[in-house]
Amino acid sequence: MRIRTSTSEELQVLQDIERAAGLCFRDIGMDEVADDEPLSLEELSRYQRAGRAWVAVDDADRAMAYLITDPVDGNVHIEQISVHPDSARRGVGRALIDHIAVRAAGDGVPALTLTTFVDVAWNAPYYAARCGFRTLAEAELTPGLRDIRRCEAGHGLDRWPRVCMRRDVG
Repeated sequence: MRIRTSTSEELQVLQDIERAAGLCFRDIGMDEVADDEPLSLEELSRYQRAGRAWVAVDDADRAMAYLITDPVDGNVHIEQISVHPDSARRGVGRALIDHIAVRAAGDGVPALTLTTFVDVAWNAPYYAARCGFRTLAEAELTPGLRDIRRCEAGHGLDRWPRVCMRRDVG
C-alpha cells in the first residue's frame, strides 16, 4: 500500500469507494446513511485541486481508500474517510490518518479533528482505540466544530449520537 494525493481522473472512483463503504451502515439499521450520496465530482475536485485529498493505493496504483480534509480553527479536520470493504480491516484507514497526522505535525498544526457516530464500532470506538483520538467535551468544541455539528444536524445526522474527536499531533 502507498499513500499519495488523488488525481482528477480518479474522483469517480472515490465516489464508488464511499458508496461501497457506506453499505455497511445498512447492516446496523442506518439505511439513510447507507443511501446518502457521496460528495459530487465538483466538490471532490475542489479538495483534489487544493491538495487536500489523499488516496491509499494498491500495488497496481488503484485507490482502495480516500481521505479529504478541511482547515478548521487551526487544525486539520478530516471531512471524510472511506475504505472500500474489499480493503477493510487491514489498517488502510489508520495509515491514511497517520499520514495526515505526520503532514500536519510537519506543518506545525496542533491536531486532527473529526466528527463521527458514537455507537458505530468502526467510528468513534475505533478512532479512540486504534487511532489516538479522544472525544471532546462540549466546552472544548471550537467555533468551527460547532458549525460543522450544526450542519450535520441540519442534514439529519443527529438522529444517531455523534461526537467531535481530536488527536494531538505535535
